[in-house]
Amino acid sequence: MTTQSRRIQLQDNLTRTREAIAAACSAAGRSPDSVRLIVVTKTFPAADAAALVELGQADLGENRDQDAAPKAADLAARGLDPVWHFVGQLQRNKARSVASYARWVHSVDRARLVDALDGAVKTSAHGRNVNALIQVSLDGDVSRGGTPIAEIEALAERIAAAPFLDLKGVMAVAPLGWEPAKAFALLNECSETVRRTEPAAVEISAGMSADYRAAISAGATMVRLGRNVLGERESMA
Repeated sequence: MTTQSRRIQLQDNLTRTREAIAAACSAAGRSPDSVRLIVVTKTFPAADAAALVELGQADLGENRDQDAAPKAADLAARGLDPVWHFVGQLQRNKARSVASYARWVHSVDRARLVDALDGAVKTSAHGRNVNALIQVSLDGDVSRGGTPIAEIEALAERIAAAPFLDLKGVMAVAPLGWEPAKAFALLNECSETVRRTEPAAVEISAGMSADYRAAISAGATMVRLGRNVLGERESMA
């Protein structure tokens, strides 16, 4: 259960975050409506996620299925239906679970995962396709997830051919040590590559708490923010 003071805190943080996004859009000569806020609720309780939905925040993100699946079930039991975005690395054996609640998967980075996720959506009960973003490894280090830039086009074609996935765009995290502006400009180029395969795949998921302004300046259509709205994360220990 969320206390009234926590609810007020979340409302204030949400308002400030939306205002900051709008200011970043204005500075970039863009409409605030062109950027979707995804509040990443990892490590925070279902009560916080529920309060955010009740406060009008439609899009929630999670990066671990073992946390996301019970949280999604909890909110569903409350009669709440947020748009869940899975933003973390996804193992094939978790595809069926993730497909049961996530409408967006931001971390599609290999052909075998495409096949696993497509098959999972096919047999899911909700009867809707899942929106897929290609996670790009901008520096080529795939150990943290992402497909190399040279392989983007082939993966885009694989997703576009999957009947139960809708290719929507690209996602990336700015590599350590890179200037965010450089990273997100490169991601924008990757978006152009994907749009040669699927012109409607215009989404660019980029930017977290420290660099979302640079991401918006470079064309991001989704920003993934957590502590701006929820505060400092609880320890995972």
